[in-house]
Amino acid sequence: MGFTIREGKPTDVAAILTLIKELAAFEKLSGEVETTEEDLLRDGFSEQPKFKTFVAEENDTVIGMALFYERYSTWKGTIIHLEDLMVTQEKRGLGAGKALYTSVLKYAHSIQCKRVSWEVLDWNENAIKFYESTGANILDGWQVVHMNENNLQTFINKN
Repeated sequence: MGFTIREGKPTDVAAILTLIKELAAFEKLSGEVETTEEDLLRDGFSEQPKFKTFVAEENDTVIGMALFYERYSTWKGTIIHLEDLMVTQEKRGLGAGKALYTSVLKYAHSIQCKRVSWEVLDWNENAIKFYESTGANILDGWQVVHMNENNLQTFINKN
């Protein structure tokens, strides 16, 4: 294994944002990323962070990351939401993605989370096969619901 997994730190925000943008391009949503390095620094590395990260590092270069945060389920209690799991394209196949995924699951277990959840695009067959091979369940019948900033503003203005 030529890489290490560690907790993200403030000096990683540029690399984390690069990975986020690469993931958006992979998902054919390049124009959707609005997050800045300043946002990541404030929201992930302040006194009360909104998220945590693990990074995969090879030769002092971040090659992958997992970004996640705690949520609360009224049915289960504390859960983790895995927002993004990404390894840069040139470094896929080394096992860094699985190592990052494992780190998140071990963290969730260590704080006694009842569940870890995330979304996967229905066309991402490699990811789906990987997740299923680890015991994860892909839920049928549940749809992801979003209200974007413009729709939120419209709703608030009407109500």
